[in-house]
Amino acid sequence: MQLTSADVVLVTGGASGLGAASASALATSGAQVVIVDLPSAAGVDPPRGPGDGSRFLAADVRDEEQVQSAIDAASSLGPLRVVVNCAGIGTPGRIIGKRGVLPLADFQRVIDINLVGTFNVLRLAAAAMTGNDPSDGDRGVVVMTASVAAFDGQIGQAAYAASKGGIAALTLSAARDLADKAIRVMTIAPGVMETPMLAGLPEQARLSLEAIVPHPARLGRPAEYALLVQQIVANPLLNGETIRLDGALRMPPR
Repeated sequence: MQLTSADVVLVTGGASGLGAASASALATSGAQVVIVDLPSAAGVDPPRGPGDGSRFLAADVRDEEQVQSAIDAASSLGPLRVVVNCAGIGTPGRIIGKRGVLPLADFQRVIDINLVGTFNVLRLAAAAMTGNDPSDGDRGVVVMTASVAAFDGQIGQAAYAASKGGIAALTLSAARDLADKAIRVMTIAPGVMETPMLAGLPEQARLSLEAIVPHPARLGRPAEYALLVQQIVANPLLNGETIRLDGALRMPPR
């Protein structure tokens, strides 16, 4: 699909990291960009396409009314063609740790934001896309974000791995559900990336992460995630698949 200045892209978690890189990259294609993130990110200046409708909208991806309001606002600017789901958290915790059993509320919060929130955006965005006229055969494209933890969950990642594994498992089913609507669904599973989630790590911890990536032996860059998003949007045969973006990394137990 080739985006134009009449088209709208919505990026959740778009105020930083992978989402911000995706928003900037897609803005260069000419589309109007709508960033959806928590109210605490309200100062972000969304990247501008040729149109003047790009904006920031505050919403919690778990909240049906807030997400619907954001999608309605995005759709008022033009046809909603692309949605990129980058909102997520990575709260660690062992099932049985030094402080005892992992609180169920901690597990539930990660699942609610990462998996339920992603599905909430997917379903409401797809409903909006069904009203679009096809462009290059597609009414819309939804890109979701999993993680290599979906396949290589480490010690302390029970909640995170379960949430990202759910997204990977959702991908093919969602693509098949929406195929007759001409809406494609794809997922990217990044490895270790230069994002705010890893920004607080000590230098030695960062170097140890880089050392386990076969090639290139470094952290992935948000721009590389954004490049894959662009390629997914452009290639009409990419559908129903989870693509690892990890430099051949397979995570060790810890």
